[in-house]
Amino acid sequence: MSQQYRSRPLGSSAALSEAYDTALLDLDGVVYAGGHAIVHAVESLGAAREGGMHLAYVTNNALRTPDAVAEHLTELGVPAEPSDVITSAQAVARLMSDQLPSGAKVLVVGGEGLRVALRERGLVPVESADDEPVAVAQGFGGPDLPWGRFAEAAYAITRGAVWFASNTDLTIPGARGIAPGNGAAVEVVRIATGAEPQVAGKPLPPMHRETVLRTGAERPLVVGDRLDTDIEGAFNGGVDSLLVLTGVTDAAQLLAAEPKYRPTFVDRDLRGLLTGQPEVTAEGGVFRCGGWTAEVREGALAVEGEGDAIDGLRALCGAAWTHAGEGACGLDSGKAVARLGL
Repeated sequence: MSQQYRSRPLGSSAALSEAYDTALLDLDGVVYAGGHAIVHAVESLGAAREGGMHLAYVTNNALRTPDAVAEHLTELGVPAEPSDVITSAQAVARLMSDQLPSGAKVLVVGGEGLRVALRERGLVPVESADDEPVAVAQGFGGPDLPWGRFAEAAYAITRGAVWFASNTDLTIPGARGIAPGNGAAVEVVRIATGAEPQVAGKPLPPMHRETVLRTGAERPLVVGDRLDTDIEGAFNGGVDSLLVLTGVTDAAQLLAAEPKYRPTFVDRDLRGLLTGQPEVTAEGGVFRCGGWTAEVREGALAVEGEGDAIDGLRALCGAAWTHAGEGACGLDSGKAVARLGL
């Protein structure tokens, strides 16, 4: 783009599964939620794969091993190999191994996925601050992680251990709604110690590096549900992105997004991989997509028309992002979003 910021979602005459060689798919909120497949995910991914698109699963959730994730995906009807899965546990383990000697003891606050990733990098997981760890690795440990693990982390860090976190997502989508994520747990340790961790997961460079090393993608498309991890990670890596509205991000948050959070494409769910993307056009401050037009009217976003509501949202993105320029859009979007039923 010649602009320094994206002023509207892009169009694509070809199906995204044909325009890009590899989909770098987030898992929670994109492929599944709370262990169950999201509607249209299984058939859409199957069709994309049969059409020749490589599917890689890139998750900030460090709880499970790639083997366990691949097995779960296969059970859901999305055949996957462990090598297709890239986790923030792997990214943080590589980050740590670049700084620590082989055989270094690392206090683990998290699940088996983190322990396996550390062992793969020649590091030794331990369970107590009294084991004299040189570092602390913190990743999502699930809802049953004992509170005492945070205490062990605090003890080790205040004794001089270097602190690493797999990711800092404050929330995680589940079958019953939005739950606290690893970022919320990181805040507990930060408050107790006053320390700051080195972070590996999306949207930061270590995760992008890990993904590129493991997939070899040449024309990747990041597919995610979060602006502050998936879409920002794509922005930081200089690659295109597709936001799906099946997880954390809602329409109002998308419209308010500042440039680093603006996706290349927007769609309702993973069926968007299988189609082209309609163009958003502009004339005299009015943005059009499909059967919808959007503009700024009397200090608020307004939309009119009929047809696919996602087209209306794409048009609204053009109005909102153009108005905001290099900032975040503060215009009222409530009536426009309600008009679309999103």
